[in-house]
Amino acid sequence: MTYQEQKFELPALTGISPKQLEVHLKLYAGYVKHVNVLNAVIEAYKKTEDEGGKYALSEVKRRLGFEFDGMRMHEHYFTQWEKGPSALAENGALALALTRQYGSVDAFLAEFKAVGMMRGIGWAVLYFDPKAGQFHTAWVGDHEFGQLSGLPVILVMDMWEHAFMVDYVPADKSKYVEAFFVNLNWSVPEERFAQASK
Repeated sequence: MTYQEQKFELPALTGISPKQLEVHLKLYAGYVKHVNVLNAVIEAYKKTEDEGGKYALSEVKRRLGFEFDGMRMHEHYFTQWEKGPSALAENGALALALTRQYGSVDAFLAEFKAVGMMRGIGWAVLYFDPKAGQFHTAWVGDHEFGQLSGLPVILVMDMWEHAFMVDYVPADKSKYVEAFFVNLNWSVPEERFAQASK
């Protein structure tokens, strides 16, 4: 299977420039390209019988997790801005569930933003565990490190410097975090939660 670069219908964003988006979308396109490249290499190396080829195949398979998760995480990320910002429905299922677990939506947002402000590069991610009926906020490092296995992604915020360095220096990344939420279309995380909590 060949993966296709997803096209996102993104409006003008507040606090995130068109140049920043252009740079970030090109980076996403690179992940899609490299997933396809690695899949082609894997297919070629599957036919080898020599030890060197088998070793190379194992290394390429290990690399696939980084590229594939980078592709998918960016798709989660950009989709959240499509159709423009919308507020979280106060009495909607997601807001009520967040309030039950965290005490309030504001308390959840404070925790999620704190995860995003941690030192380092990676992702702030809100997962929902349908088996336990519980949310988890997590820091995901190199796309494939720190993922909570099998849990649906509800909200994702890219905290790699490529997500904000055109507009903000690292010392000002809190301004990027605020811009992220100003532009967030909460209907996307609400729909993800609706699907995860069925």
